[in-house]
Amino acid sequence: MTPQQQADVIKGITACLAAVLGKDPATTFVVIEQVPLEAWGVGGLPVAQYRARREA
Repeated sequence: MTPQQQADVIKGITACLAAVLGKDPATTFVVIEQVPLEAWGVGGLPVAQYRARREA
């Protein structure tokens, strides 16, 4: 995610929390945690193996 995309996500999530939950944007914190693809698993498999099976 680019720095501009991160800024857009933060702005959008903040606006959503303000609109839906009535949160004060000035005191709303947003943390973007990017997890490396190698750390993900789907269906009991690492993502690379999962994708390989789906493409086979």
